[in-house]
Amino acid sequence: MLLVEAPKVGRRILPCHTREKLDYLIEQAECVRDKAIISLFADSGLRLSELANVDPGDIDWNAHTIKVIGKGNKEGVAPFGPKTEALLRQWLAEYSPNGTLWDINAQGIKSMLTRLKKRTGLPCNAHTFRRTFATVLAKRGIDSLHIMRLGRWESISMVELYTRSVKVEDSLKFYRAIC
Repeated sequence: MLLVEAPKVGRRILPCHTREKLDYLIEQAECVRDKAIISLFADSGLRLSELANVDPGDIDWNAHTIKVIGKGNKEGVAPFGPKTEALLRQWLAEYSPNGTLWDINAQGIKSMLTRLKKRTGLPCNAHTFRRTFATVLAKRGIDSLHIMRLGRWESISMVELYTRSVKVEDSLKFYRAIC
């Protein structure tokens, strides 16, 4: 019997967004709530279930973090920036939550993202925003260990899967000669 090696199949690089695409998605969102959701997804790398279950009391405005319950019922914190803060504050000025921060559940968030994808033609799902979070941080020179902690991943190997689109040219920007 002749042994033949199977051909190697290249790993597909899944989509992530640039800053310009994120700005466009936020601009195209239907309302302040949806803009805040998209901005928070991108800024924090939250999973869909984590984002859907955020309560207003989970937000630490001074530290720019949100307390979340993630996979395996583990507590963590997710960061967010000034643009997300402004959108969250605007949403809370318009809406008084009675429970979670949003007036929709995880399925409602998925439906909103599906409508946005149809309108813009851009990938819109929690994993795309999570990959964007990891990839942007990696391209900024943040090491995998810090990305793992910020994104609440269990292992470096998961971060490496999410940051597969980072090229050597991106890494060379941070290289400093040793001698």
